[in-house]
Amino acid sequence: MKKELTRQQHLDLYYYMRLNRAVEDMMVKLFRQNKIVGGLYSSLGQEAISVGTAYTLEKKDWLAPMIRNIGALLVKGVRPRDIFMQHMAKYDSPTKGKDGTSHFGDLDDLHIVSPISMLGDLIPVMTGVAMAGRYLGQKIVAMTWIGDGGSSTGVFHEGLNFAAVQKAPFVLILENNLWAYSTPVRKQVPLENLADRAKAYGIDSYIVDGNDVVAVYSAAKEAVERARAGEGPILIEAKSFRRMGHAQHDPAEYVPKEMRAYWEERDPIVLYEKFLSSQKLLDAKNKKEIEEKIDTLLAAEREFAENSPMPPPELAETGVYCTGDDCHKIRAKWERPIAEVTPPRSGVKAVWTVPGFGSGKSSGGANAPIHFGDARPAGHTVGNDAKSANGGKPAAKMATKAAPKKTVKAGAASPSRKARR
Repeated sequence: MKKELTRQQHLDLYYYMRLNRAVEDMMVKLFRQNKIVGGLYSSLGQEAISVGTAYTLEKKDWLAPMIRNIGALLVKGVRPRDIFMQHMAKYDSPTKGKDGTSHFGDLDDLHIVSPISMLGDLIPVMTGVAMAGRYLGQKIVAMTWIGDGGSSTGVFHEGLNFAAVQKAPFVLILENNLWAYSTPVRKQVPLENLADRAKAYGIDSYIVDGNDVVAVYSAAKEAVERARAGEGPILIEAKSFRRMGHAQHDPAEYVPKEMRAYWEERDPIVLYEKFLSSQKLLDAKNKKEIEEKIDTLLAAEREFAENSPMPPPELAETGVYCTGDDCHKIRAKWERPIAEVTPPRSGVKAVWTVPGFGSGKSSGGANAPIHFGDARPAGHTVGNDAKSANGGKPAAKMATKAAPKKTVKAGAASPSRKARR
């Protein structure tokens, strides 16, 4: 399953993980200076998951991040200044200061769908994106993430079942970081491997060490290739640990010290540095160059963000509802002949057959209700679809004339009434 990486690709993964952590470290400083007005959520210790999975996508592919997937945004091409300004609610932010967290996307260029706070809802949304891409002939793959806690929501299962039935080119990354806010995974899921949940929907899954970026990349690369080839959705469970609280306000005192210490020794960036050094892909000089590049970039990005103005008051009444083309234009990008998916070529003959239950037509050619087993088709007993052998008169009328008079108890149906039903 291992996918060979070039030296540059190895260094790209390292760079983006370091950038991911540096961006979040910078935002912690801004938060403590009261310059961030919304919530701040850390992905400390989980950088390999966001970076390793997003790095497998092509430019045309779509992703929808969650609150701990800043690394995926950076890989896709989002600038650090946009992330800073978004959390600072600045006018030059992607949402013009109307949101103080990570709820922003880019539908036109980067193909990013905004996060949805209701956990699990991105799964059916991204399934729809994947299906739309297939319909338009774009050969895209859609990807999103969910946590261990979010995998217990109803829409997680509804969405995954929907994706499975439709064989959508969709990859779901399940980040098992052992804590759903303050609830340990063992108290909310009676499974050792959350990847087993894929079995219920007949789709394949992988389990990967979420702190090993090469392992994450290899599994995700194979999953993306299989989804693109038409094999349907795939779930990847990446096992890791959330080293910070749910958000900046949460000190996570409920986490056992021994557990935290164990995972701190498995820091994904430190592990990868050791690997790169052992393979002679990274030396002290290269490492220093990358650190200086990141420091220079973030200093400039922070300065730009801090100098961006706050949104003017009159902006509050605009952009609340989309009003059509004057708001933004969204047009289908066809990459296949439209005739392939429109009538008559897309038409399907409305015929169904259920073994032992009839085919939806009576012997006379007209519609008839389903009949069970050895029971006579309805057309032989009622209606005008089938004629009796007695003078060409309808079978139902003959049965009525021939029936002897009987005394029927109140509330009971006669055999003839049963037949007519």
